[in-house]
Amino acid sequence: MTGMELANHPVIWIFASAIIVIVVFQAFKFLSMSKKRAKEIGLTDEDIKRSIKTGAITAIGPSVGIIIVAVSLISLIGNPLTLMRIGVIGSAPIESMGAQLSAEAAGAQLGSASFTPEVFSLIVWVLCIGGAGWMIFTVFATPSLDKIQDKLSAKPNGKHILGLVASGAMIAIFGSLLSNEFLNGFPYIFTGLVAMIVSFTINYISNKKGIAWLKEWSLGFSILISLIAVYFVV
Repeated sequence: MTGMELANHPVIWIFASAIIVIVVFQAFKFLSMSKKRAKEIGLTDEDIKRSIKTGAITAIGPSVGIIIVAVSLISLIGNPLTLMRIGVIGSAPIESMGAQLSAEAAGAQLGSASFTPEVFSLIVWVLCIGGAGWMIFTVFATPSLDKIQDKLSAKPNGKHILGLVASGAMIAIFGSLLSNEFLNGFPYIFTGLVAMIVSFTINYISNKKGIAWLKEWSLGFSILISLIAVYFVV
């Protein structure tokens, strides 16, 4: 049996499918819990629907990129493992790099005759253990963060502070990602600046004119317009 034969074996499909079923169940469970919590803190049904719609629209762009990388990953480590890893972690580039480094450490190449069942097993272990850290941290850190949130919310300006912390965290995350891309040269800088200008403009118009749906599509329009601009300008 070759590595690819094992990678697409029915038994691997069964385990991968079971994990995906759990992930889908968790998604619906988290959605139900978040809707319940949203009503407890005073959000209306309209606010909840708008939040869900915004999240769904925002996820379209990153998902397209993940699908493209996942398609190429299927030919290297098989369908079930790709489905399982992308469904759980959702970071195709990291999974691709992990699989490549694992194979190279074993003296093999993905997609070649040297890709044996032992190499496939090594890749599975490396990817699963490598991704476990995020989940373990979430399990232990979430209760503490929840307590901190409750303590801050109980203070007079607690909700205002939480809003500032959340906004600061988002700015720091996107700023870090954006600064790394800016180091690659002018096309990346131009794309990022156009996206920021479009995003600020759309949000300003949305707030000024009271067009709620426009804000929901802010990220999508920013990505699309910036890509079109860099294509014609650079």
